Amino acid sequence: MIDTILCDEKAAWDKTVAKFSGHPLQLWGWGEVKAAHNWHVQRITIVDGNEAIGAAQILLRNLPKPLNQLSYIPRGPVYKQGSEDDVLAAIVNYVKHNLPCAVLTIEPDTEHPLRAKGWRQSPNNILLSRTLILDLTHTTDELLAAMTKKTRQYIRKSGRAGLDIKPVKTHQDIAACLEIYRQTAKRAKFALHDDQYYYDIHDKLGENSQIFAAYEDNRPVSFLWLATSRETSFELYGGMNDRGQASRANYALKWHAIAECKRQGIKRYDMNGLLNDGVSNFKRGFASHENKLAGTYDYPMSQFYPVWRHGLPLAKRAIRSTKKLLGK
Repeated sequence: MIDTILCDEKAAWDKTVAKFSGHPLQLWGWGEVKAAHNWHVQRITIVDGNEAIGAAQILLRNLPKPLNQLSYIPRGPVYKQGSEDDVLAAIVNYVKHNLPCAVLTIEPDTEHPLRAKGWRQSPNNILLSRTLILDLTHTTDELLAAMTKKTRQYIRKSGRAGLDIKPVKTHQDIAACLEIYRQTAKRAKFALHDDQYYYDIHDKLGENSQIFAAYEDNRPVSFLWLATSRETSFELYGGMNDRGQASRANYALKWHAIAECKRQGIKRYDMNGLLNDGVSNFKRGFASHENKLAGTYDYPMSQFYPVWRHGLPLAKRAIRSTKKLLGK
């Protein structure tokens, strides 16, 4: 008999996520980060008799009435091979009876389309489905061979620039990286969280938060921030200042991070999305392929679901138009 059990113990939860080769965004620590910043979290384990066959970290965000809230499972759920339909059905049943919401949204960590009954592809993406995932079970030579010639050249060039690449461990060093990130955000015109959000990621993810920085004259010029689980590394943030751009520090830094993840036994390195911009072109240089994950799927949970499905894109467009009018 399939049943659903709430989990309130970190070690047990992360052990289950690891058992099913889960994504870093399903780890306990990531849920704690979101819980500290306007989300609520519920973690459920799906069992068949005495055996766990799946799990889902559900993030809950309040929405204006009459929508109640959004139930969201990032890069999940995790499940035993062959148990996907049973796990999804159990999650839907749990949410329907315990979490009043307009919609249950999932973004699975798989390239296979979702075919379970009742789910529909959603236009409201939270994470990008088009991405680039390196297979770290390949040899170092194979990984290098898949790169563009220019990327290999810049890795070698920046490797000769006297950079010191090392892990970032303290809040003081994170603060220096965040200063670089502010410069990067200003150049690229994207918004940032408040600093405490980033410190919380470092503190609450613990060893699953890995930050690397390239230093010149003992000062960071580029950084790369990863969330890692047993088998998957996921790029969260990165940036460089003018000195980092001049030395192309981001090339040596990314290759260092990839090699370090491989050394740790991590099997997948996910670059967290591709767009049609300069950063994505930089990412593309590290492989000869792209990946297309399944995307975003909704399970409608109320009669007001159409308001969410069609109203959210309109609201986003209105916000963008308002910002343009205000010159922001």
